[in-house]
This record gives sequence, C-alpha cells and structure tokens, in this order.
Amino acid sequence: MSCSCHDQDPLIPQIAVIKEVRVDTHDVTTFKIVDNFGKKPFEFLPGQCAMISIPPIGEAIFSITSSPSQEEFIECSIKKCGTVTDYLHQLEAGSEIGVRGPYGNNFPVEELKNKDLVFIGGGIGLAPLRSVINYVMDNRDDFGKVDIVYGARTPGDLVHSKDIFDVWPKEKDTTVHLTVDSLSENWDGNVGFVPNYVKTLGFDSNKIALVCGPPIMIKYTLQALEEMGFKKDQVYTTLELKMKCGIGKCGRCNIGDKYVCKDGPVFRCDEITELPNEY
Repeated sequence: MSCSCHDQDPLIPQIAVIKEVRVDTHDVTTFKIVDNFGKKPFEFLPGQCAMISIPPIGEAIFSITSSPSQEEFIECSIKKCGTVTDYLHQLEAGSEIGVRGPYGNNFPVEELKNKDLVFIGGGIGLAPLRSVINYVMDNRDDFGKVDIVYGARTPGDLVHSKDIFDVWPKEKDTTVHLTVDSLSENWDGNVGFVPNYVKTLGFDSNKIALVCGPPIMIKYTLQALEEMGFKKDQVYTTLELKMKCGIGKCGRCNIGDKYVCKDGPVFRCDEITELPNEY
C-alpha cells in the first residue's frame, strides 16, 4: 500500500470545508472534512496526521481517524483542550478551515497482514487507532484475529460508540473489550484501568499490539505487555502528543536522535530507547 498525495505543497494549507459534525462526548467532536470541491483533501496512510488551521486563531495537528479506504472525506476526532480546539468545537457544517498534510509515518499495515492483532486504546487515544482498525475491517480477510481493548474514565467518555458497540463486534473474528475507570450507573462492563485490564485478559504473546492513549496509560500498558511476554518489536505506539510544527523545525517533538513528526508518530517500541519524561 502506498500513499499518492495531491500535488499541492503539503506546507501550504488548502481550503477545506467541514461537511459534517458529530458530537461524540462532552469534550470530543468528530469532523468530516472535504476539500473546496467536495472531495477528499488528500490521500494518507493509517496513523498519519493532518494540520488544521483557523486564521487568525492558529493551527494544530491531529490524527486522522477515518480509514484510507474511505474515498470521499477524511475525519478527525478532536478533544477540546485549547484555543484552536475550543474554536473548532464552535464550528458547524459548512464552515471553512485550512488543512494540510499528511504528516508523519504510518502503522505498517502490510507487515501486519495475516497476523493476530490487539489494539489497546485509552480515552481519545482510540482516535488514531480507529483509522487502522477500520482499514483492517475494510480488508478483513488479510488479517488474523482482532482484539480491541478500550477504556475511558466513564461510560460517557467512550468515543466512537457506534463502532465499539454496534459495528466492530459484528466483524469476523473480532472481539471488543471495554472498561471504565470507576463504577458507574448503567454500566455492567469491566471496571478498572486499561493496563490492569490488559493483564486480566491475558493475551497470548503471539499477537502484535498497537497502543495509544494518555501518556501514563501508554507507560503502564507497555509494562503490562512486557510482563505478559510481548517483545518490544511486537508492540507499536504513537507519540503524536509531542507534535507541533509537523516538519521537524520547532524541536518540540525531539526524543533523543528522533523527531516524532518526521520519524513518527508511529514507533515500534524497540525503535525508541526511552519514552519522554511525560510518559
């Protein structure tokens, strides 16, 4: 699978239009984005990011949450957490924004073919995983068994509810495991943090694990997988939280000899000698 990007300079924003707005939770909204002609703004691979700009408010980089198999638009699920995201959450369908990309590398979907996969997400961390999960679902016969482990603080914080409750569990050889941090009314599922739940589920270490979530969740999930016998070259994680400029100029995403925006945001865990301090 290769990425055939548009001819436009990826450093220059193109005019895009918000085609649809879907409120997922009290602080997460998913935006369906097309170009000024109503088409998909650019091609990308699972795990890559888009830079969204709102002159003169600012710009920020976000994971693309739709599958590359989707030919009509791209989607970004955005959590309200700052000036740009606060403004985005006020926009309605039909609003114009700037978009450029794609940025970063991708999950190695070709190398994952015929393998059993376990996706592990926490909170908004399901967003970047959703792109590769849906790509796997769109090409289901190319991959082995799939387990999706996803947790959030409360049931109301679980994003992409249609996917996790109605769509993915019905796919062939696919199991969805959900958990919330603390006991809540109208919740009869598992209660507990994602890393502990992963250990409770006790996956065989012959799978490939893809992990994304808050830094503390990533840290302890990686430790849990190592305790379960997973080797570092069997585990992929994303560090897009560190990204800012997207082109390796600002230095914010520097980790040792790597830049997350140029060498990541997807890393196989044997490729990074140590996680940043916040992880």
